[in-house]
Amino acid sequence: MTSGKSVPADVAFVQSALGKVLATVRAEGSASHRSIADYLMRNPMRGTALKIEEMADGCQVSTATISRFARDIGFASYGAMRSALAETLHTAMQPVEKLRTSIARRKEALSPGETSMEYARVNLAAAQDANSQQVLDMVARQISGARTVYVLGMGMSSSLAAMLALHLQPFCQHVVEMAGPGGAEVAAGHLVHIGRGDVLVALSFPRYSADTMRFAQFARDHKARVVAITDVPSAPMVALADQVLYASSAHGVLPSSGVATVAVIEALVVSLMVSSKANVKKAARLTEVIGEYLVNV
Repeated sequence: MTSGKSVPADVAFVQSALGKVLATVRAEGSASHRSIADYLMRNPMRGTALKIEEMADGCQVSTATISRFARDIGFASYGAMRSALAETLHTAMQPVEKLRTSIARRKEALSPGETSMEYARVNLAAAQDANSQQVLDMVARQISGARTVYVLGMGMSSSLAAMLALHLQPFCQHVVEMAGPGGAEVAAGHLVHIGRGDVLVALSFPRYSADTMRFAQFARDHKARVVAITDVPSAPMVALADQVLYASSAHGVLPSSGVATVAVIEALVVSLMVSSKANVKKAARLTEVIGEYLVNV
């Protein structure tokens, strides 16, 4: 984590030692342990308050399984695990609380437009902290090597998906922008031929579209890789994705802000463009093709 930048509490929790342990168990543990780890990663705040019987009910396992889970990840008891969860969350929430206090203090002095700009600044900083160049390069390689790249965004995310698809088209073998005037029905039609060797890039932000989750599950069932671009580690798309890029979308008025998403899209595309000499040649060829349509000034 880079000092001096604000990171969303959900991201900070996942990056913590306990968060990493839970992420490993969710990926590699037994079915019951994966269920518990997933529940805690999605509901860390709730996990600090639940009795063991309530936790067992929420995870649909026995209390004995909850106790065994706590011991297996290094705690003497369920109570000790719950205390560690609370301590980790407290540490993760500190920068968020500072941000909220700062915005609250400045609220009366800032106009609505200035406040919106402040949210944009914070979201951009959080996105920069949350996405390493290593992850960007990994996603870029998967996309550039795909047989077909499917790009999906429903509702307010559709315009962002269109932007990503437009940027990718010159550098990928085949790009399909799934969203269209027909909505989910058109998207489903595009997805019929998805399979092994393909990549689905799904953009999912509040308000989250249930159709996006269903299409991502369909892609996984048919052996395609799924890349999610979403706002926080607790977002529903995370569990369905092979790789995740985070774009914080917090806003005081709008359901979600797209500023950081545009930045992440551009960072991903640039990472892909400079990943090989072949892409440099493709960029030059694109310039030649569209050159006669541009206005010379």
